[in-house]
Amino acid sequence: MDSSLRIIVTGLIAQHPLLGGVAWDYLQYPLGLARLGHDVYYFEDSGEWPYNLDGGPSGSDWVAHDCNKNVNYLQTLMSRFGLENKWAYRFPTKAQWYGLSDRKRTQILESADLLINVSGSLEDPELYRQVGTLIYIDSDPVFTQIKLAKGNDEFCKRVNAHDAFFTFGECLPQGLPALDYNWRATRQPIVLSEWDSCRPQRDVFTTVMSWTSYQPLDYAGNKYGQKDIEFKRFLNLPAMVGPAVMEVALGKLLHTAWQTDDEDFSRTMVDFRLSNPKRTVHDFLIHVGWNVVDAMETCRNIDRYREYIQSSKAEWSVAKNGYVLGQPGWFSCRSACYLAAGKPVIAQDTGFAEVLPNGEGILKFRTPEEAVAAIQEIDINYSKHAAAARAIADEYFDADKVLSRMIEETLRSDANL
Repeated sequence: MDSSLRIIVTGLIAQHPLLGGVAWDYLQYPLGLARLGHDVYYFEDSGEWPYNLDGGPSGSDWVAHDCNKNVNYLQTLMSRFGLENKWAYRFPTKAQWYGLSDRKRTQILESADLLINVSGSLEDPELYRQVGTLIYIDSDPVFTQIKLAKGNDEFCKRVNAHDAFFTFGECLPQGLPALDYNWRATRQPIVLSEWDSCRPQRDVFTTVMSWTSYQPLDYAGNKYGQKDIEFKRFLNLPAMVGPAVMEVALGKLLHTAWQTDDEDFSRTMVDFRLSNPKRTVHDFLIHVGWNVVDAMETCRNIDRYREYIQSSKAEWSVAKNGYVLGQPGWFSCRSACYLAAGKPVIAQDTGFAEVLPNGEGILKFRTPEEAVAAIQEIDINYSKHAAAARAIADEYFDADKVLSRMIEETLRSDANL
């Protein structure tokens, strides 16, 4: 693309200063756009209060009333990548802005060509209508479309404020109503040079995950749940693939109210806790053969997260149950980073084989038996799959290609209005 645009990117980097993977998800948008020559700014205006992971001094005060930690983290990160004077963060508790001055922020808003609202992180996009074009990035396909179909007023209003709509669901199922949204396919942009590595490799299959991210959704007689549902189907995988080592970097926070009831698993956990009621899901996974590390510690910043991926042999991961049921063609941002680091990916089938290569570099699975076969295949032909992994990242996830295509499609559609 020859002409430079002024572009605002939104995200949740400051909101999660201990989640390196989240930072990378958002950071690679402004970083990739800047490297394409665009004039890029990062705004964080999610309306979400920073929180105390430990409950604060009282143990039950989860809202942080001081955002200095969050602001300092964002400032350091932006400065590191040459964006030191190009960010703004709003602290919702006091409606106070940090970073760009009010005058400069207003000037940027009035002159920006595009605003890219990544994962719908902007609290009130209507307040940003002075920007030429607002782009909505749906990183949670199936769940997004269900919420729209169910008519969640606040959510519908936020989505409707945009002009162009892109989704990680590259082949959204016919069973979900399209409504009036022209969903265009996109995927996570990866700044490939950030993932080159000569780091020593452990002989371990890894992934980074949350047990649950939010409550399941009911739609048309089906329940669309989280990773906890799918992971339970593969609990015995370590015993099936020994001596291969299976590891999960798992957050310690378990939102029990969000978990899907499973009578057999609940009974198993009750029995497991008979001798010690304080035993957790993490303890149970270790009991059945998984290596379990604390994601908040192992991946607590962008460097630790990247090092964890680069030092892994390959990724093995399940997907949210909603993606498995809906088959939207979703592919993980995290898995794309594994590919960029030259690490093969064994991923649960979400329909992505319709739009991405499968069989070399990426291997899909549906059943425990297929997962075992994929792990064994990676072990036997590792060099071939590692080379294919990086080649897939170059062809399908390179930020230059992904972001240029998105902008070109948006500008083309604007011109046709």
